[in-house]
Amino acid sequence: MRKRRLLLVLVPLALLAVVSTLFGMMMAVASDLPDLESAKEFQSARNSQLTDRLGRPLGMLTGANNRVIVSETDISPFMRNAIISVEDERFFENSGVDLKGIGRAFVQDVVRGGSRQGGSTITQQFVKNALQAQDQRTVLQKLEESALAYHLTRRWSKSKILTEYLNSIYFGNGAYGVESAARVYFAADPNHLGCGTRARPCAKELSAAESALLAAVVANPTAFDPVAHPESALRRRNMVLGKMRAQGRITQSEFQDAVEQALPGKIVPPGVDTKAPYFTTWVSQQLVEHFGARRAFEGGLKVRTTLDLDLQQAAERAVAASLPDPNGPSAAMVVIDNKTGEVRALVGGDDFRTRPFNLATQGQRQPGSTVKPFILAEALHQGYGLGSVWPSRKRVFNVPGTGGKEKFVVNNFDDAYAGARNLGTALTYSDNAVYAAAGIKTGTQRIAELIRSMGVRSPVSANPAMTLGAFQQGVSVLDWAHAYESFATGGKRISGTLGAPNEGPVGVREVRRLGSNDLIARNRVRSRRVLSERLAALTTGQMQTVVSYGTGKRAGYGGFAAGKTGTTEDYGDAWFVGFTRELTIAVWVGYPDKLVPMKTEFDGEPVAGGTFPAQIWHDFVVQAKAIFRQRIAEREALRTGQAAPQGEDPAAQLDGNGDTTSQQDGSAGQDTTTPDQGTGGGQDTGTPQKDTGGISAPD
Repeated sequence: MRKRRLLLVLVPLALLAVVSTLFGMMMAVASDLPDLESAKEFQSARNSQLTDRLGRPLGMLTGANNRVIVSETDISPFMRNAIISVEDERFFENSGVDLKGIGRAFVQDVVRGGSRQGGSTITQQFVKNALQAQDQRTVLQKLEESALAYHLTRRWSKSKILTEYLNSIYFGNGAYGVESAARVYFAADPNHLGCGTRARPCAKELSAAESALLAAVVANPTAFDPVAHPESALRRRNMVLGKMRAQGRITQSEFQDAVEQALPGKIVPPGVDTKAPYFTTWVSQQLVEHFGARRAFEGGLKVRTTLDLDLQQAAERAVAASLPDPNGPSAAMVVIDNKTGEVRALVGGDDFRTRPFNLATQGQRQPGSTVKPFILAEALHQGYGLGSVWPSRKRVFNVPGTGGKEKFVVNNFDDAYAGARNLGTALTYSDNAVYAAAGIKTGTQRIAELIRSMGVRSPVSANPAMTLGAFQQGVSVLDWAHAYESFATGGKRISGTLGAPNEGPVGVREVRRLGSNDLIARNRVRSRRVLSERLAALTTGQMQTVVSYGTGKRAGYGGFAAGKTGTTEDYGDAWFVGFTRELTIAVWVGYPDKLVPMKTEFDGEPVAGGTFPAQIWHDFVVQAKAIFRQRIAEREALRTGQAAPQGEDPAAQLDGNGDTTSQQDGSAGQDTTTPDQGTGGGQDTGTPQKDTGGISAPD
């Protein structure tokens, strides 16, 4: 009992001592703090410069140019209340400092050598943005920000701090400040008051639902993008509305009306000063996640990206040549370097100004039969051989968990069946009956896990229909290219330290400071074995037959190529995904706004994976080979002093991609100790299987 009483006395005293110490330290650093009011916009903003991988100008990232400063009276009360509710509900009562947050930072800095703690007040967040500080900050930096926040509350009114905060924060999609955000997210609605004209502020007319959405986006503009991730955005928005109601900032009727409002179906981001807008918007989000929004857009960074402008233009030409009709289907395309995981080209749509939604990175569509190589790899791993024979006939399977009430019916194209086929030949001609049976037999959950391990970051469903590529959520073109790259590399998933979150493809090579050219960060290649080299080789060998004489014949160009076609039900999505020795290329074709059957768009015939997608893939590879050969010829000419020859054979096999700069260090981050798949089994000789039956699916 005596010990308990002693603890009751000592613990509060210890906590008081810690808080007092932290407060004293915070005041001690105050003498060295900058004066925010004496600096224009709190820090001189410098646009960040982007170049392609060879140093050629690509574009600029600008923040201040897109910001529209508005006054306190030009911001909707709903907006002010929404941001307070979710970011700092005691904003008007606190001193501008979160002492608990400082305490957490102190403990993390001492125990783990660095702080990543959040939970800052709005005033602290404003100061952090003004100082261009990053999420990983030492306790001293946290103290400096807190001291400045504390003193700022004694110089500025809370209303002014809130207004300046709303004018400065990043809302995603290139929108800096609340007025810019209101126009980006709601200007597409002609009935929205204020957004249709520059004469009056759009932010002044924001409703409770709109304000809650903008407040929701601030925490993570990528994850809560209302167009790219509507379900997550809706949950987050309604959570903010719930906080507003619980804190008495809106009435029950206002809450009820707001949660019933739909999210915006279209956004209108500000113009992007770049030669490759879809790629640039994707890379800018990576920079925001690595360095913070203010530093990315206004920190004077010199960013050497992974894009190859020559390959980018080749990709755009290949798409335009096959799909010239602006009212017809669109295409998305991603090109990845097999050695480094770097994105060399990215086509996200045909016109960024009218359709900024990035079909390559944000769109998620059903992959169709392009899922079959993953089923083959898993079947080989479990001991089945390429020559193992399966029935090729109409199949009906019970859906697990329904007691036989729900059925999964599998048909081949035109109900054409071979009677029986081996796994290899069934891949060549895309036999649905064989691969549905093989997928269910080997286990859809194991196939889903393999797909995730090879590079897909979105959830992969394990329902029976996934064996034909009917995923519940779909996949992005970017992720599907990344997963196929793991076949091209012999079973290794390639990523990098400056890549997208969760070990995704890489868009940034290095970051330096403009002017001084000091190095800030450089990407380092990482690899992780996810499939045995043998299984990757067997699957790749069979995918070569798809291009040689199977459903992907249009992709063939005379050199090494392996890939798979894919077509979804009713011809709503069409794919060709494949690789050369240097590059992995994924091509998707479809209508961007909704699923529209493409039954006559290919010269009166349906659009399947072996039509436009394979044709675009072929046209790009031919151009890419010519570019590589010309670069090698130019490099050789510089060495010998002779003129470089023109018009070289574009289909010739080349080693590498003609890079005139040194490759990045690939030694760091190598992980080959934890493969996700084994070495496989069975008595397979590794010989691709060929069928003389000639029955082929349209994809």
